[in-house]
Amino acid sequence: MGKKIGVLLAGCGVYDGSEIHEAVLTMLYLDQANADIICMAPNMEQYHVIDHLSGTETAEKRNVLVESARIARGEIKDLKDVQASDLDAIIIPGGFGAAKNLSDFAINNIEAQVHPEVQRIITDMVNSKKPVGAICIAPATLTKAIADKQPEVTIGTDIGTADAIEKMGGKHVACTVDQIHIDQDKKIVSTPAYMLGPNIKDVAVGIEKLVAQVLAMA
Repeated sequence: MGKKIGVLLAGCGVYDGSEIHEAVLTMLYLDQANADIICMAPNMEQYHVIDHLSGTETAEKRNVLVESARIARGEIKDLKDVQASDLDAIIIPGGFGAAKNLSDFAINNIEAQVHPEVQRIITDMVNSKKPVGAICIAPATLTKAIADKQPEVTIGTDIGTADAIEKMGGKHVACTVDQIHIDQDKKIVSTPAYMLGPNIKDVAVGIEKLVAQVLAMA
């Protein structure tokens, strides 16, 4: 068996869940490296549901774990049942769900609250000196979760988000879409992905580097 890598999902779809390209690319590169992929998500109601065709909010209610199971092809664990001791590393794809469901950063900015189970797994992984990868907007939630540790992350070049990360206690480093930033001390790896885009071939470069780095550090 390969290294056990958790993939923390936040639903299914860029506007209200995990960004599907980012999640699938993460799993592709992990699988190519013969890693043991453990998908997980919090069992909770989504913040809201967005019609991805029209971009408008609907009156539907959906569950983050149930929706994430679409990406995981049904092979997924309730986050509350996963411990840091079960994993060698964890990677968090982006998408608005990472900032609406895993935390409410998209709504409350620097006053955001992180979901308790997300807070637990991130904190426990970092305290255990196990690598954490964060893609796209996920570094904002990661920063809030471990603000006291002043993590170094990138979300690309977006000034507003970078400023919020700094105000929450993190250090932001500007990167292009094909780059990663490594916080060697805390074993945190981040890449901008669709914070910059513009296309799947572009975000794939940074995500492949992130996965390789996380595996090397695990």
